[in-house]
Amino acid sequence: MFSFFFYDKYVAIIGDIVDSKKTTDRKTIQQKFKNVLADINVKYSEDIASKFTIILGDEFQGLLKNRNNIIKIICEIEMAMLPVELRFGIGIGDISTDINFDNSSEVDGPAYHRARKMVKEIESKKFQYTERHSNIMICSEKNNIEIDELLNSILSVCTALKSKWTDRQKEIINAYLSNGENQYKAAHILNIGQPSVNKALNNARFYSYKSAMDTVNSFLSKERGETR
Repeated sequence: MFSFFFYDKYVAIIGDIVDSKKTTDRKTIQQKFKNVLADINVKYSEDIASKFTIILGDEFQGLLKNRNNIIKIICEIEMAMLPVELRFGIGIGDISTDINFDNSSEVDGPAYHRARKMVKEIESKKFQYTERHSNIMICSEKNNIEIDELLNSILSVCTALKSKWTDRQKEIINAYLSNGENQYKAAHILNIGQPSVNKALNNARFYSYKSAMDTVNSFLSKERGETR
């Protein structure tokens, strides 16, 4: 018998732009970043305890009180910012300060410390050639190390799948997701046939990727007490 880690905990998400100093036209990218986060703050307002806010030019953070859409939020930010690459740290735990809904930079606690730890770990792993790679990692409490490891293994496989996507596949996947996962609507937006959308999704192994990400999100979203 063991206990799971999510009941009555906050979820902090910290993200940043990979190799941001090497990007051209940082001003345009930052404005796009602001617009994407503003859309997320509106769309998922019922999930949010403290709004997603840019805090260091190329870094943002936010706090969730509802865990139903953790992975969905991350995926939407990631797809909306293409071709810019992002990394995300997810920290689950308590908050030790007052929670300012409009400014997450004033909020702190173990949940944020764990999220930041994951961002730093993702960055360090890219220089370790024998290590698995991921652009999303989760950290919770010390007694849940095995569960964290399992979820991070799934996220690592998802990153491996994404790394093989071509720019055209990414464009089609983004159109598909942005149009209610409807192949015909995506095809209309891109002025191509539905079979072309279907072929691109299958060649990208998108449905395997989505199934794995949905599994992580489903696990994170459940209220869990003790289980056998």
